[in-house]
Amino acid sequence: MARVGYIRVSTADQNIERQVYALSDVSKTFIDRQSGKDTNRPELQAMLSYIREGDTVVITELDRLGRNNQDLTAIMEQIHQKKATLEVLNLPTLQGIEDDNLRRLINTLMLEIYKYQAESERKRIKERQAQGIALAKQRGVYKGRKPKFTMDDERLLHALELSKSGLSDAEVSRRTGINRTTFGRYKKRLIAQKPCSKEIKHDLYYL
Repeated sequence: MARVGYIRVSTADQNIERQVYALSDVSKTFIDRQSGKDTNRPELQAMLSYIREGDTVVITELDRLGRNNQDLTAIMEQIHQKKATLEVLNLPTLQGIEDDNLRRLINTLMLEIYKYQAESERKRIKERQAQGIALAKQRGVYKGRKPKFTMDDERLLHALELSKSGLSDAEVSRRTGINRTTFGRYKKRLIAQKPCSKEIKHDLYYL
């Protein structure tokens, strides 16, 4: 029975030390450096494949696992199907309850409440962002999101070379720290450009 840690930060530049320290007693840790907007994360999937019956998946907060109710439910169901358990460090401990069934029931109820709260907060944030953007557009000061990479960014160009060598987008993301969705978007933009010779266009088409 192992304690298995899962850590997620939204970008490669975010600091993971706080989560690493909180999960210092686990036997193995899986770390994703990308958004939690969906479950298509390489280390999350690796963790779900790794765990066995009796293991405990340990996370610092519930939103490290997922950011919406549907994804959280799906991930928790996969953990339960493996007959493993989920421990969220910022939730109240239930160690004082000796009856396993009662402890499991209370834990499930708490997780459902926190899932609902996390989903509600995410919706409120998106609503406030939309309102802010609308007001900025009315004042004529909205410029949109600043591009994450320029098309000659060294890290992006390195990622493109890795992709040309035959690596999947998931492996490119793992090696470079560039979010897979972001990388795919830049690939499409580069392919859409038309200053290339036929040979270069051929290479880009098969990225």
